[in-house]
Amino acid sequence: MKISARNILKGTIIEIVRGATTSHVRIDIGGAATVTASITNEAVADLKLQAGKPAYAVIKASDVMVGID
Repeated sequence: MKISARNILKGTIIEIVRGATTSHVRIDIGGAATVTASITNEAVADLKLQAGKPAYAVIKASDVMVGID
């Protein structure tokens, strides 16, 4: 499969926290960095996601916001 997103980070799932309809999937991408994705519980089941399995964080954004205290 080819996709248009250019920010594809390979890593390992370290945690899946399931909510009522949405899960937060944490992926260790190395260098002490993690990425958290919020996806539906149905997507977690369809992809058979589990902690310890390899996965990709695919990031596509049209803008980036910056904030300060």
